[in-house]
Amino acid sequence: MWEGRCDDSTCPLPQWTESALTIEALLIPMNLPFFARRLLRPLLDPYRRYRHAKLIHAVRVSIGLLATILLTTGLNLPHGEWASVTMLVVIGGLQHHGNIGKKAVERAYGTLIGASVGLLLVVQEAYVGQPLLTYLLMSAICGFFSYHAIGKGGYTALLSAITVFIVAGHGDNPLSDGLWRTVDILIGIALALAFSFALPLYAVYSWRYNLASALRDCAQIYSRIINGQSVTDDEHLKLLNRLNAAMLQLRSLMPSVSKEVRISMTELDAIQRHLRMCISTLEILGNTRPDPRDEQATARMQVMLKAEHRQIRVQLVGMARALKSGVTERLERNGQASGGESTLDAPVYSALDGYRLLTLQLAANVDAMRQRLAKSAGRWKI
Repeated sequence: MWEGRCDDSTCPLPQWTESALTIEALLIPMNLPFFARRLLRPLLDPYRRYRHAKLIHAVRVSIGLLATILLTTGLNLPHGEWASVTMLVVIGGLQHHGNIGKKAVERAYGTLIGASVGLLLVVQEAYVGQPLLTYLLMSAICGFFSYHAIGKGGYTALLSAITVFIVAGHGDNPLSDGLWRTVDILIGIALALAFSFALPLYAVYSWRYNLASALRDCAQIYSRIINGQSVTDDEHLKLLNRLNAAMLQLRSLMPSVSKEVRISMTELDAIQRHLRMCISTLEILGNTRPDPRDEQATARMQVMLKAEHRQIRVQLVGMARALKSGVTERLERNGQASGGESTLDAPVYSALDGYRLLTLQLAANVDAMRQRLAKSAGRWKI
């Protein structure tokens, strides 16, 4: 239920719940020894993988590089170092699974296009034997790729130009060297894709937990506002700055989240818009609330908006818990305060009326965000 046992924004958010343990238990084969199940549990916990994403990514890249070195060295492939270079290019700077697939496809296209052009230049140099013509052709071709490197598909175009030089050099590379380098690059792409599926780091994890943290910060700011705490001290400004930083980070994660869990960018934009409206409304509320020294006005607002105060705090904390634990049943319960929508049309006669209507608008916005999260929960709670 939304009400739960604790509705205050200062309630600790449990890192692990009984329901989450039940779900996780289904993922671990029960025929494994007890110590093995305990060893695997942290690896299957999305929150722990999110917290240690950099370490997991570093270990995965290191093992992937070791695999490319052993494979190319063991098979005695010429120019095997290009498989390792490709491994670093494809997954070295990418943690999230949603980005790796796209990057690998772009790398593959760029490699095939660049290698084909490079091999043609090598053949041309071998048969025509005019280095100046080869230099002019390479420059013109790379200029063409550079023209398309700005804008959509730019990564593929840039890699095509780079691969031309990897395969052809300055046109004087032997044809066999160009072929072997092409093979090494394709091997690197295949291994990079294989290792991207090993303990994948999903962008949706970062999106969920950052959004949960932002919602808890919103709840904390709202509690400060309604409890008469300062909205100009360092603690309050620190929370606002953290929320603004979270907004930017969430925005950058959205394309990868959309690819990973098949949630449309329109839906993710709508959730982001609700969060942005929530933050903006909180900033306005902090500057329009009754003067904490006016005890009579403050008490009147507390009584008048008691249901909305409770609803907003409970829903913000409830959404944060659902996002973090993956237990989304709480999102299904309608938390709209009774009579809240009808009073939004009431006339405004004073600053207190404006504060009241802003609070009702905040409650409606938070409830709308809850509904959107509930609607898409089946996709993001992987």
